Amino acid sequence: MKDAVLQPRVPAHHTQTAGDDDEIDLMELFRALWRGKWLIALSALVALVLGGYYAVGVAEPQYRATAQLTLEVRTGQVVDLESVMTGVSTEQAALNTEIEIITSRRILGKLVDTLDLAQDPEFNTALEPPSALARIKGALAGMLTGADGAGAAEGGYEKSPRDRAIDALRERLSASVQRDTYVFNISATTGDAEKSARILNMLADLYLQEQIAVKFEATEQAVAWLSKRVTELEADLREKEDTLKAARAETELISPEALEGLNLQAKTLRERLEEMRAGVEAAQAELDRLTELRAAGNRAAAVEATGDATLRRLLQSLREGETDAGGMFDQRLEALVSRAASGYDRQLSQVNALAESYRTLQERIERQSADLVRIEQMRREVETTRTLYETFLTRLKETTVQRGLQQADSRVLSDAIPGEKVAPRTSLILALSMVLGLMAGAAIVLVRQFLHDTFRAAADIEAATGLPVLGQIPKMPVRERKDLIGYLKDRPTSAPAEAIRNLRTSLLLSDIDHPPQIIMSTSALPGEGKTTQAVALAQNLAGLDKSVLLIEGDIRRRTFAQYFSDVPAGGVLTALSGEVPLNEVVFHDERLGADILMGEKSRANAADLFSSDKFRAFLARAREAYDFVIIDTPPVLVVPDARVIGQHADAILFSVAWDSTQRGQVLAALREFESANLGITGIALAQIDPKGMRRYGYGGKYGAYGAYGQGYYDAG
Repeated sequence: MKDAVLQPRVPAHHTQTAGDDDEIDLMELFRALWRGKWLIALSALVALVLGGYYAVGVAEPQYRATAQLTLEVRTGQVVDLESVMTGVSTEQAALNTEIEIITSRRILGKLVDTLDLAQDPEFNTALEPPSALARIKGALAGMLTGADGAGAAEGGYEKSPRDRAIDALRERLSASVQRDTYVFNISATTGDAEKSARILNMLADLYLQEQIAVKFEATEQAVAWLSKRVTELEADLREKEDTLKAARAETELISPEALEGLNLQAKTLRERLEEMRAGVEAAQAELDRLTELRAAGNRAAAVEATGDATLRRLLQSLREGETDAGGMFDQRLEALVSRAASGYDRQLSQVNALAESYRTLQERIERQSADLVRIEQMRREVETTRTLYETFLTRLKETTVQRGLQQADSRVLSDAIPGEKVAPRTSLILALSMVLGLMAGAAIVLVRQFLHDTFRAAADIEAATGLPVLGQIPKMPVRERKDLIGYLKDRPTSAPAEAIRNLRTSLLLSDIDHPPQIIMSTSALPGEGKTTQAVALAQNLAGLDKSVLLIEGDIRRRTFAQYFSDVPAGGVLTALSGEVPLNEVVFHDERLGADILMGEKSRANAADLFSSDKFRAFLARAREAYDFVIIDTPPVLVVPDARVIGQHADAILFSVAWDSTQRGQVLAALREFESANLGITGIALAQIDPKGMRRYGYGGKYGAYGAYGQGYYDAG
């Protein structure tokens, strides 16, 4: 039986996977929020009160006024000056640019100067008396920096009142473009309805004046630039015209048509020259042939080549035997050669003369062509300069006329009227305060739930350790420990007494076949109710007409003297010695109905004492003499006594203080028992505070602490 009871158990937390620890139980979150519903409600109520106080008593009312301006889309102007001064584009980027211009520091600076907003405390916070928070902040800054802390901005630069007013004004202005229109909506929010409207109307006027001033300035700049440019172009035009006249006077007066005639004349000369050169070549060829025939002395070939009749007749006479005919033939041939040479020379002279005439004509054409190109270029430059001059002169006249016709590109569509109250929005503040309060309360509840490392419910202990919870014991309503037994005896039907009775029943039924006889009560740390439970359990078992021995195993602290009075001498050491019978060492307490063996101070180590054979023999005698033996042992994490005594116990009852003992301490204590091959029979959740159970939302589920259990127990 004992070995079966003391088999070590593996806590459930040892078999959990890592993934289980990462899962979020939504139902548990909801239950945690539900348990903290009163804290959440209180947080929401406090936030609602604070929000109401802020909205009614702290926040200053703010009034918003709105004005509308529209961008003028003109199809034409009195004088077309698009090339000089274009109007405002209606593209979205241009519309957004106009919005930025409206809220620019330049225009806002003029507005601040016009309305003297630098002297308004709403726009110059330096004029306001410093608040308590500001004084504290300044004092702290002075202590840290050694300066007075007042008036200096970050980086050592102090803004002027005008700059501060501009910054404050920009924060209170808003501007936007109405969708699919050319309408600007401008709003101003201040602490005075009239002031909001006055600021907007003045801003609109300054914006329109700025548009006109910008156009006028641009027109003046255009007039000045055009005037200068026209003067420069006029002088340039005159200079180019004079240069053109001088060039025409220095060159022959020609025209493109005359130049074309010269080109035709040159073409005719070139063709004629080519023909004459061909004739010269033919004459030269004829002269060369005659010269060769003469040199060869072949009279027949000469006659055949020249075809001259005289030479033919003389050749015939020569053949007939006339001696004088040979001389005459040679003379005639020489005359023909001389005549051919003369013709060649004449033609060559004509070709040379014609070539010279052609060269002279070509030079004239080239010269006059170059002059014509230069004059034409100068003429085009004169025309271009004249065109520019006339264009700029026209623009100058138009711009001069336009100076008196400038108009703003925008106009006021709707003047601002005294603004309506927009802040504080009490209903919205209250709603947001309540929501924030609910969120803060829920956050507090969840943070407290996630950060708390103790046990408030039996299910939490069972889930963390894998061990059953045999009983849930409320905190005993007694002032001193000596009143415990009297309370249990006088109120046997009270909730604590019934809780001890339930613990006893669960403990005895933990092994139906072999109910435990030696029961050990222990805990992880001192002050967890193990001794109170041991005394109460002994009193309850004695009420079953059973013989019960209550042993004070915590001989180091010996707290039994606080529960019992008139304690006799002797105790555990005396009983272990065996020199005195057991019935003479223990004493019987009538109120408890059980025998008690007190602890004795020993010089020997307590763990060694409980490990001795004498202690084993003593427990054997106790088994024979009593129905139940209850041993109160020291905490497991403090000294090893409990693990030593547990080797002889049939059941080990481990006490955990409600909402006090940390999870790590409980698990560490259980590991100590595992290391000694001891298994815990069950856990008692002790020192439960019923009010705390209800405060944490557990009061409706746990027996004596639920509303349905009140009819079964005494109120005490």
